[in-house]
Amino acid sequence: MNVLAQVSEATGVPADLLGGYPAVLEAADATGRLPARDAIDELRASGASAAERGVPMRALVDACLLTAELTLTSAGAPALGALRRAVAAYAEGYEGAQHKALREQEAARRSFVDDLLQGRADRLAERAEQFGLRLAEPYVVAVARDAKAVVDGDPLVRRVEQALVTRFGSHNILVAARDGLLVCVAPGALTAATGEFTHHVRSALAADWRVGVGRPHRGPGGVVTSYREAADAIRLGDALGLRPQVLKAADLLVFPVLLRDREAIEDLVGTVLDPLARARGGPGPLLETLEAVFASQGNQTAAARRLGISPRAVTYRLERIRRLTGFSPDDPTQRFTLETAVLGARLIGWPPETS
Repeated sequence: MNVLAQVSEATGVPADLLGGYPAVLEAADATGRLPARDAIDELRASGASAAERGVPMRALVDACLLTAELTLTSAGAPALGALRRAVAAYAEGYEGAQHKALREQEAARRSFVDDLLQGRADRLAERAEQFGLRLAEPYVVAVARDAKAVVDGDPLVRRVEQALVTRFGSHNILVAARDGLLVCVAPGALTAATGEFTHHVRSALAADWRVGVGRPHRGPGGVVTSYREAADAIRLGDALGLRPQVLKAADLLVFPVLLRDREAIEDLVGTVLDPLARARGGPGPLLETLEAVFASQGNQTAAARRLGISPRAVTYRLERIRRLTGFSPDDPTQRFTLETAVLGARLIGWPPETS
């Protein structure tokens, strides 16, 4: 049995991966010269092939050492130098192939996330299975926003995903960066996933973080819808000045309904709130008072605490609003009209900023 056959049988490393290696050792042992560049390149290519064929690095190194043991007649410095360089070349090729595979996988992942969240359906269900997603069931998308945009390669993406995978398994969760947001896609039945996602966001991001959570929807198009709902929840929270840092699309359904008929909202805001523009100091303080009263469920004392003014000042402002607009938050019907108008004003940016 020749050397390569012996080594292959003993280590499990295919003989063809070691084809040029004994000759390198014998030449170095005979001439005292280190391997030439072309010999090193051949070994590096064999190392890459070993990685691609799933040969463990430990087995490859063992095969290199055993080949040297069976091939060399002496353990002189040139032969040992050749051994060292040969093993280094194998390792370099092996690691290069590993890094290339990781880069290709990451590129495939980015492409899949882009297609998934944009609704491009090119073999989407088939590709989703590679990442553990079964798009026939409902999925929920949560997104997190920070002052600093989250981008591909951000360690935060991998850290949050690893934490979620550790708890829920690798075939349930997808975490990625998209449009400056940290995105989490999870099965709708896995209700704890968005809470866990929020927990890690709270721990990792700055104080001004905010999370939006879409509703569960089925299929590739459902993921897109849930993603848009989650991102829109954050935008609505900013536009309306909402205090909660976690906003659920299911709790904000009235606002997309309002925005579908912008003309009607503009008419409502103009009819109900335009008279406030005649108030001394402008409409701003009166709008803030209405918002505080509505947020406090009509409790004027609580509203005063929110605003940092006296309850008497709140009472005065509400009376001023009643006189200017003809609407009072104390009347149930008028309260609804006022509150809808105030929300609409925030949504359309009324009153417009003056330069």
